[in-house]
Amino acid sequence: MYRCIVRSVCSGGKVCPGFVPPHTLSPSWMLRNTTEERHHRLAEQRWQCSVRCMSSAAKRKRSLHSAFPVLEQPLQPIQQHVYDANLQNSNACHKKYIELTDKAMKGGGEKAIARHTQRNRKLLVRDRLRLLLDDEDFLELSLLAGLGLPYGDIPAAGCLTGIGRINGLWCVFIAMDATVKGGTAYPITVKKQLRAQEVAIQNRLPCVYLVDSGGAFLPLQQKVSVVCGSCTAGGAYIPTMAEETVMVHRIGTIFLGGPPLVKAATGEEVTPEDLGGATLHAEVSGCVDHFSWDEKEAYECTRNIVSTLNFLLPEEEEEDEERTRKKKAEEEPLYSSEELLGLAPKSYNYSLDVKMVVSRLTDGSRFQEFKARYGTTLITGFAKIHGNLVGIVANNGELSYQAALKGSQFVQLCDQRDIPLLFLQNTVPSAALTLTTTQAEMNTNRLKAQGSMMSAVACASVPKITVVIGGCHGADSYAMCGRAFDPNFLFLWPNARVSMTAPGHAASLPCPDSEAEEEEEEKKKQEDRLNKRLDEESSAFFSSGRLWDDGVILPQDTRKVLRDCLDIIKQQQYQLTTERVRSALLRV
Repeated sequence: MYRCIVRSVCSGGKVCPGFVPPHTLSPSWMLRNTTEERHHRLAEQRWQCSVRCMSSAAKRKRSLHSAFPVLEQPLQPIQQHVYDANLQNSNACHKKYIELTDKAMKGGGEKAIARHTQRNRKLLVRDRLRLLLDDEDFLELSLLAGLGLPYGDIPAAGCLTGIGRINGLWCVFIAMDATVKGGTAYPITVKKQLRAQEVAIQNRLPCVYLVDSGGAFLPLQQKVSVVCGSCTAGGAYIPTMAEETVMVHRIGTIFLGGPPLVKAATGEEVTPEDLGGATLHAEVSGCVDHFSWDEKEAYECTRNIVSTLNFLLPEEEEEDEERTRKKKAEEEPLYSSEELLGLAPKSYNYSLDVKMVVSRLTDGSRFQEFKARYGTTLITGFAKIHGNLVGIVANNGELSYQAALKGSQFVQLCDQRDIPLLFLQNTVPSAALTLTTTQAEMNTNRLKAQGSMMSAVACASVPKITVVIGGCHGADSYAMCGRAFDPNFLFLWPNARVSMTAPGHAASLPCPDSEAEEEEEEKKKQEDRLNKRLDEESSAFFSSGRLWDDGVILPQDTRKVLRDCLDIIKQQQYQLTTERVRSALLRV
């Protein structure tokens, strides 16, 4: 009986001795001391065999072979004029993107940087990240947040957030930039920090804080804090609420009120180091767990702390084998990613077939389409991006009744198979008009189907990534997993437009009936003003500046960003004991 069970499991097709009945073994084994010893040895042999069999089976684990059809989507001569117009618009958007990015990267400016590095003898925030992370290839989030706000420009919202590897483990980092407004926290700063924490919770990632003033409330998650500057008032709560805290000597301070406030209240003069320095909190108050003489030592200590977190990553040999196998499985798209610049629509009227975009993102330009002949204004199907299987949902026109039903079924299918979803958004600029009874019936059915798709998207438990490649308007954007549906990541192309109604379509908005010619003229002026405001406030940079997304990415970088996002999402499988509800670590 046992031979039949284990012949196909044990290596080499040999029968495992732990499963062979006692009478088939040598007589000397049967003449051992006691029956208890025999049972003990038999159980031990069976356990060793099962472990060996499971480990060998795990090493042989592989994904199912797939040979998806190739999407033949070259640029046709008849499409050249649309491509050229889109390319010209993309170049203009790219120029503005570079301009705003440079502004955000400079932080508080040359004077603030000189004061930070020379007088205060601190490292710049990006230099700190170089010491903390394994490499500089990290995914930065919301770089353009804080630009163009009513209360002025706050470059990068005063802090850097993103996801990078520490000892091979993907971690969310939140690093305060003290060169921007002295490190004070504006409302947009808190909003950016909270969004980074949401990303950490949603993707089960550890969170590392580099605190240099400012702060916000920390939810329950694995978090490590490095005090590398002043932590005053609200900023003092961050290190005390972290699981482990590292503090730098003569640079880091923690207190609710600084020396000037103490002097004003009591008349006593005290130095920052005596009031809340690293020595005090490491030896007297116990608010910090690790004392470091300089910043370099602090980040080395932080890397060691991260290595103690409850993740079991693959062994290096297995990881190398996995990477080699993955690279073999990966295929570059048949078409250059630079062509995406000409496929990014200038407006909805300049949209080309979205399959052309898909063919420039997927491995080998391969795509297994789902319901190709039904609801053709929505493209659904399976593909691989850097070896990761994803389900793609992409707008290719108006989200009709048939298209919404098709999208609903496909989303549920991916949810059942635990396949991440990628949404490529380019929705219609305005809602369909209802002028006749027939149109009313069509719109009613369409809205019912869209409601079904929204329900499927909202209930899907698989990771979701949304990239707005064109327009994000109206109810269609909800069904396509807009920001209201909390996708794991939401990115915009520079040409993207985000609004309830696209610029130039203000006339589609409901307004009171006009009775006089003068009111018609006033209505026209109001539409012009509204269209102008829509044009200004629907741009991707306006949206990203207010943190309505996770950042603006260039079309040609989309495939790389998707690779990082899918790797980050996949890391959840390496976390141990994820089911237990955890309580906060309190320092009381």
